[in-house]
Amino acid sequence: MSVMKHVPVVHGGRNNLHDPQILDFSSNICPIGTPPSVKKTLKKNIENIKNYPDSNSSTVISNLKKYTQLNKSNILVGNGAIEIIYNFCLAFLSKKTKVLIPIPTFQEYEVAAKLNDCNVSYFKTMNLSEDLNSFILQIPKNGCVFICNPNNPTGKLLQKNQLLEIIKKAKKLSTFIFIDECFIEMVPESNESVISCVKKYNNLFVLRSLTKSFALPGIRIGYAVASNQMIKILEKIKIPWSVNSLAQDAANIALKNTSHLNKSNLIIEKELHYLTNKINGLEGFHCDNSSTNFILIKTKNDSTKLQKKLLRHNILVRDCKNFRGLDNHYIRIAVKSHKDNLKLVKALENLE
Repeated sequence: MSVMKHVPVVHGGRNNLHDPQILDFSSNICPIGTPPSVKKTLKKNIENIKNYPDSNSSTVISNLKKYTQLNKSNILVGNGAIEIIYNFCLAFLSKKTKVLIPIPTFQEYEVAAKLNDCNVSYFKTMNLSEDLNSFILQIPKNGCVFICNPNNPTGKLLQKNQLLEIIKKAKKLSTFIFIDECFIEMVPESNESVISCVKKYNNLFVLRSLTKSFALPGIRIGYAVASNQMIKILEKIKIPWSVNSLAQDAANIALKNTSHLNKSNLIIEKELHYLTNKINGLEGFHCDNSSTNFILIKTKNDSTKLQKKLLRHNILVRDCKNFRGLDNHYIRIAVKSHKDNLKLVKALENLE
């Protein structure tokens, strides 16, 4: 492994910014926050931290069985989506594996693949839907393709029938398809998930996160679905007790709270329209059309300088210059409450 060459990805989120006055638009979390029922459960079960958690996350998997309509043998729970990405690469990729990644996209796919000495190639596109045929021609044999849907940071959504074209072609080439659906539940207008397709395609691996949909980034829990053969292999290399008891408690309550997602999506749909219109009306800013709870913005300003200027207004945005395929003229913002979005728009209007 190329451990000495490994460079961790710098993500959004507050990091060392602990000022509660700062509005964090850099982290793409559900705009209505954590469900109250989850907070209540965590407070109630706090004494359980003296006990080891269920290493198999059995109750979570049972609830995910109902939630996904899949068999338990098709489900894996992990300490956030990131752990699952790295374990997938460790289990199924090697120095001989050719990996194809459309860019710009979430950087952890590339970093995790390179940690396993994979041969990584890139397909530059700001909208994979428009370049689908060319992309399909690039799918490697006996390799792996990573796709984020909707894509982070562009917010672009591939239709299910388009994804199936990719999956089918990859299957003929004995290639894995890793589809990250961490934001799919925050697409208000349609459901293009391929989660049910793991029953038919044993080369398909679908990643999900409870972090984004239910605003649980601080306790880390995600899951994946795939063929039972793939899940068995990943279970063998999973670190014992990686998912803590409070995270499991939170997941069990959140998965029964689908009304939270419905309420969140109503806000996303309305505020996505508001932010896009308002920011497009500002000189030097252009919003990419997004299908989910964040917006990629091209700006004439230097992204790092712009981020610093907005911090003076107690607003943190994502500087996107470290996304492969982008430069220092892109920022990304999350869709938040109307009250918070008003503050962002006002800050952009009053930039010095």
